[in-house]
Formats: sequence, C-alpha cells, structure tokens
Amino acid sequence: MVEGGVTKADKTEFTECWKTTWKTPYIMKLALSAGIGGLLFGYDTGVISGALLYIRDDFQEVDRKTWLQETIVSTAVAGAIIGAAFGGWINDRFGRKLSILVADVLFFVGAIVMALAPAPWMIIIGRIFVGLGVGMASMTAPLYISEASPARIRGALVSTNGLLITGGQFLSYLINLAFTHAPGTWRWMLGVAGIPAVVQFVLMLSLPESPRWLYRQNKVEEARSILERIYPADEVEDELNALKESVEAEKADEHAIGDSLLEKVRGALSNAVVRRGLYAGVTVQVAQQFSGINTVMYYSPTIVQFAGFASNKTAMALSLITSGLNAVGSIISMTLVDRYGRRRLMIVSMFGIITCLVVLSIVFFQAASHSPKINQFESTHFAINATCPSYLSAPNPASWNCMSCLKAECGFCANGANEYSPGACLALTTDLKGSCREQHRTWFKDGCPSRFGFLAVILLGFYIISYSPGMGTVPWIVNSEIYPLRYRGIGGGMAAVANWVSNLIVSETFLTLTKALGSAGTFLLFAAVCVIGLICIYWFVPETKGLPFEEVEEMLKVGYKPKAFRTRSKGDTGNA
Repeated sequence: MVEGGVTKADKTEFTECWKTTWKTPYIMKLALSAGIGGLLFGYDTGVISGALLYIRDDFQEVDRKTWLQETIVSTAVAGAIIGAAFGGWINDRFGRKLSILVADVLFFVGAIVMALAPAPWMIIIGRIFVGLGVGMASMTAPLYISEASPARIRGALVSTNGLLITGGQFLSYLINLAFTHAPGTWRWMLGVAGIPAVVQFVLMLSLPESPRWLYRQNKVEEARSILERIYPADEVEDELNALKESVEAEKADEHAIGDSLLEKVRGALSNAVVRRGLYAGVTVQVAQQFSGINTVMYYSPTIVQFAGFASNKTAMALSLITSGLNAVGSIISMTLVDRYGRRRLMIVSMFGIITCLVVLSIVFFQAASHSPKINQFESTHFAINATCPSYLSAPNPASWNCMSCLKAECGFCANGANEYSPGACLALTTDLKGSCREQHRTWFKDGCPSRFGFLAVILLGFYIISYSPGMGTVPWIVNSEIYPLRYRGIGGGMAAVANWVSNLIVSETFLTLTKALGSAGTFLLFAAVCVIGLICIYWFVPETKGLPFEEVEEMLKVGYKPKAFRTRSKGDTGNA
C-alpha cells in the first residue's frame, strides 16, 4: 500500500532482532503494541472496499450517486492529511504515547459512528474520524517503535509496522467476507475496527513514553529507566550518551533552519541540495499514487464487479488475491531492495505496472465490446414500464448490448438459460432487481457478463506483484535517504503530504472517471500517467543504495543526471 514508511533491514538485522527480542520480550511488547496502529491503519483503509458494496444496497442514494461513493471512500484520506499534520504537533508537544492514545480514541469513535450510522452523512463523519486516526498512526507508530528500539534491530522492528499495515488490509478483506451473510453486514465490517483500538489503548496505558522524547523534555532519569529495560546494563550509559549527542545535534539543526514551519519550508526550498532531493522524493511519492494502487485497494471488489462478477461475496473473495499479494510483496521488497537497489527496483516495477494497466485496459475494452446483446422480448415481458426508458427511446435499439444498458444507468437482467446470451435491459429499481432474481437470473448494474472476467482478476494480481515490491515500499525508503540530515524531517513531511494529496485525488475521481471514460479508458489513462512517472523517476531519482548520507548530499550538490546523459569524466563511475 500505500501509505506509511518502511525502514530497510537486511537478513542479519532480522536474525539479530529475533535473538534480542527472545532475550528481552519487553522490546517486542513495545513494538507490537505500537504496531497495532499500523494494523488499524491498514484495516480502516481496506475495509471500505467491501463495505461500500453493502452500503450501496442499503442506501439507494449512495448507489445512484457516484460522487457520494467517492466521498465515503476519500474522506478518510482527507482526514489523514489533517491527522498527520496535527499528529506531528501532538508528537512534539505532548509525546508519542499520548498521540497513539488520541489516535485510538479517534479510531474507536469513528468505528462506532459508522456502525450505527442511520444515513450516509453519518458514515462520512465516521470516516473523517477514522482518517484523523490513520494520519496520526501513520507517522506516530513507526516513530515510537524507532525511538523505543535498540539501534541494531531498529530497521527490522520498524519494518514490522509496514507488514502490519498490509496485514491489516488483508484482514479487512477476510472480515468483509466473514460478515457477508450477517445481519447488518457493513455495520459489522466497519464497527469491528473499534476492538483493536480498545486493545491498543489499554496496552499503551501500561507502556512508557519514548525515551528520546523524554530526554528532549529534560526528563533524563525517566529516559534512563526505560533504556535500562531495553538494553543490557553495560550498554545503558553508552546509549544515554549517544542519545544526548543526537538530541543536541537535532536541536542545533532546528535552530539553524528555524523554529516555525514556514521558516523550515522556506529554508528547504531555498537550498539547492534539498530542492533536488525533493524533486526525487516528491516524484516517487506522486508516481506511487498515480500508478492507481488505491483504486485497487479502495475499490477492488467494485473493479471485480466491473469485470462481470455480480455477486458481492464473489467480488470480495476474488479481491482477497490482490490484498494477499500486496502483503507478500512487502516481504519480498525487504529481500530485494538492498540487493538490486532502489532506482532499478522502481523502474522495473513501473514497467510491470504500465504493462498490466495497458493489458487490463484491452481486456475491459474487449469485455465491453463482446457483452451480451439486449433482447427486446426479454426486456418487455417483466412488467408494464419495466423496460429501460433510454432503450425504448433509442434511435437504434438493435445495436444495444449490456454495456449500453449500464451506461444509460439501467440494469441488465441476464438470460436465464445462459448469461452470455441476449438479456433484458430494465429500469434500475429495487423491485425489478428482485423480480430478476426471483426468476433465478443474475442482476448486473456495474459490469456485464464476460468470458474475459477471469483475465481481469489475473491481471490485477500481476499488477500487485509488479507494484508491491517496488513502488509499494521503495518511495518511503528513498525519502528516508535523499535529504540532508537537518532537512530530513521537513523534506520527508513535504513528500508525504504530496503522497496523501495524490491519494485523495485518485480515490475521489476513480468512479467518476470510469463513468466518463469506461473501465478501459480509465486504466489506459493511469498507464499514460505511469509513463510520465517512469520518465520522471529515470531523470530525477538517483540510486542511494549503500551510500552514506554525505555522499548523497555531494551527489545532489552537483545535480543528478542519468548515466546515459552525463558528460563522462575521468574516474566517473556514477550510478546507473
């Protein structure tokens, strides 16, 4: 997925992590307790994809208004942008622990409001609360884990937060599937998120504040007591001294670049090295979102229905494939990113994404072109005035097929003997949907019966395999390495805002685009945007694998150019 950060960790670090946490289980308790925030982050961003199908069944207003569906999905993203900014202030002012507790309250309130919502506007309010929690958790959970972990296993422990995010998304699909036949369906799907929020809240009450934050507040003895529970006794003093040096250097950097956010942003943009770092950092974050990943994660069951699988349960079961592959891809990325490098992995990933999107577009185009024809007798024998009005007034109704019917905002009742044979184009009403199903026929309103449908699901799987190990995690790693130390916080923050805003744009426009351009046209548009993203990554993003921060800074001072466009000089080995 999509949001959150993943700190790189090699095999040695994971082995050391296992040994250390086995000897000191308290470390794992800290990491997993905070990591529940990542699980909630993943769950609440993934659960809406399945819940939306049943919300549409319960509220005709939502079913008829594409913008309302998009708003229900994307308000959580809008809330996350605000939550991340507000969470940063709470982190600095009141500490990491309180920030996590506040996020839990927001998660819980949002889950209860959505579960009890009597109308769509209440679901939207609940999604805003959840989004605020997501924004706070996305930055606070990895920060707390990082600051409360021994340095030698920090990368491995922070990486678990990324796994919990994708694991939370996978769990949301399983929960969705489990409640498909339960009374209340979507209310349970959305309300269940309140349980881990309560669990984390209770656990965090018994855990300490981050030792780094305590030291910054001059609570040295409290910081020492926590370090004594994390490190062996002979290492505590060294760690305390290292913490002192780090905090003093951090405060000196903050003083040098300014105290206010405006001063920090102005200082970053006026620095040529930081600007060039931002070209790379913002490029990869925007490219990540405009690859269309969150159309798949937020609307996966809907896309499966576009491909011709009308059943909500079937759509969610098939969507498990994409969510599961996304979680697996996060693990694969950890083994590849330090072997093959960040730049190469992203470029290969983008080639795979573009190929999948183009082929997916072709599949949807073929599915639309070969959708079942409309049979006039089938359309008129249900009831008086049952036939789609647009079909009756069409100048050439004989040319109509199922896709023509759906574009006219009517429903297609498949042929009872063979759903690929000509069927009925009916007015989009609950009564007619019921009449269609009473005759043991399948009712389609989002996609048409298609022999190409299984290909679309397979291609979604290949898309995730292409995306997750490369564009899924590497942009966050690049942003942790590309900025000079004193500007790392503000640079990473600006790139993260670019990521969230891009996420909001994509999630708020996807269904509108599918109505205007069709599924084929929408995926082709994403492929075209990915081509632009690939060119920008090739041109602006250097390889940072294995380079000390000082070398990255020196490289950006002279300005990065791809190897093929450099002026060769003696001893220039460069990065490909």
